[in-house]
Amino acid sequence: MLEIGSKRVFASALDWPGWSRGAKTQEDSIQALIDYAPRYARVAARADMKSPRGGWDFRVVEHLDGGASTDYGVPGSVAKMDSRPMTKAEVEQMCALVDACWSELDEVVKKAPAALRKGPRGGGRDRDKMLDHVLGAESEAYAPKLALKLPHPGIADRKTIAANRRALLDALRAGADGKPLKERGWPVRYAARRIAWHVLDHAWEMEDRSEA
Repeated sequence: MLEIGSKRVFASALDWPGWSRGAKTQEDSIQALIDYAPRYARVAARADMKSPRGGWDFRVVEHLDGGASTDYGVPGSVAKMDSRPMTKAEVEQMCALVDACWSELDEVVKKAPAALRKGPRGGGRDRDKMLDHVLGAESEAYAPKLALKLPHPGIADRKTIAANRRALLDALRAGADGKPLKERGWPVRYAARRIAWHVLDHAWEMEDRSEA
């Protein structure tokens, strides 16, 4: 799927939540997806799945109009395919991959230094603030889209973090018919893709900025 804004394009592998990358052009966004395949393969392995390797032949099944969120750097458009009902096997694969994205983030956090390398202009969150941002987005922005009310846990509150993640996965399973869980909510295919993308985008940023 390609989500096309005026300044930025996102390419997303629809069956692999979290595998979404953005660039300035359609061609560059697909190339970015390919470039990140080895990193996403680690996520797939955590979910006991083998991601495709080599001989890439992507088939674009949807072109979506992007908006301000696309140009800002967020994959914000819901695909037509997101409203398609899911089989039990598809739901469980989706949930296993989202859970694997969280595990990947947890592993990166363990290895990352508290102070991360700054960007060209000295910007960017350090490790703990980045993790808090991810946890806050899930509880305050994403959970309501799945008809949930979740607390914003502290970064060391593993019990609440685990409970929030279980609740999000249960909500994803509850939306297998493809319908949003409440008015102005998200179809679960899109919710899974958005949650997983946000987790991996920051995990990979943290990983990159941990380098000298």
